[in-house]
Amino acid sequence: MSFSLRPVSLDDQAFLFQVYASTRLEEVALVPWNDEQKQAFLQMQFNAQTQSYQREFPGAEYLVILHDGVPAGRLTIERSDKAILLIDIALLPAYRNFGIGSGLIQDLKLEAQNTGKPLRLNVENFNPAFRLYERLGFEKIDEAGCYYCMEWRAVERTTTV
Repeated sequence: MSFSLRPVSLDDQAFLFQVYASTRLEEVALVPWNDEQKQAFLQMQFNAQTQSYQREFPGAEYLVILHDGVPAGRLTIERSDKAILLIDIALLPAYRNFGIGSGLIQDLKLEAQNTGKPLRLNVENFNPAFRLYERLGFEKIDEAGCYYCMEWRAVERTTTV
C-alpha cells in the first residue's frame, strides 16, 4: 500500500476523532453505556489527549497518514537534538495490517540512523503493538506506570582490518 503524509489542519478534527475512537472500540464495548454515553466519553478522552499532546510536545509535528490520497490515520512525532520521539501512530481499522504503520516506522528508523539519534516511543504494557515494536528492533529501556519506554538505535558497524 502506498502512503504519504500531510500536516493536520483544523478541518481534520472529526477525522482525527474517528481515528482515536477506533483505537478504543474494544475497551468501550465492555462498559454498559448507551451509544450517546460512549460517544461523549470518547470525545472527552480525545479532547484531553489532544490538549495533553499540545502541552507536553509543543514542537511536535502532527500529521495525517494518507493512503492513495485518502485519510487513513494519524502520526505525531517530536524531533529534538537528542532523539526522535514517536508520540502516536494510529490507523483506521480498514488500513491496519497492510504494512503502513511498519513502513512509517521504518522511515523513522532510517531518519534516526541518518541523524545518529535514537528513535523512542512509549507503549502501554498491555498493547499488542508492543510485540510489533519488538519485531521492529525496539528494546524496552524503562517503565513508567503502565507504559514501556522503548528505543531503537542503529547498529554501529565496526570494520575489521
